Amino acid sequence: MTNEEFSEVFKARTKTWAVKSVHFAMGIPETAASRVVRYQLIKSATSTTANYRARSPAEFHAKLSITIEEADETMFWFEFVEEAGMDKSPALYELKQESLEIVSILSKARKNTQK
Repeated sequence: MTNEEFSEVFKARTKTWAVKSVHFAMGIPETAASRVVRYQLIKSATSTTANYRARSPAEFHAKLSITIEEADETMFWFEFVEEAGMDKSPALYELKQESLEIVSILSKARKNTQK
């Protein structure tokens, strides 16, 4: 698989993860705290996939740090949801695992593109 092909596959993967994250967030029971958590979770997940869409190699390298930060923040919010007792479903576990994989892949990509 070429880098371009991988990039397209990973764009789709991060978008699917963001959509699933939004659906998950919208299912968290309504409380004052959950409104904040939902907003932050949705913001960080969608920012991850939006920032992965770079237009040039130079821009791609610059945006990798942003995507790593946003994906890691999303992972934090999933952990927070679990630890705060807002949700403990298998869907949460799967999203946490996917978050970890996405952070790992993005970190490796950044390392491989450093000049």
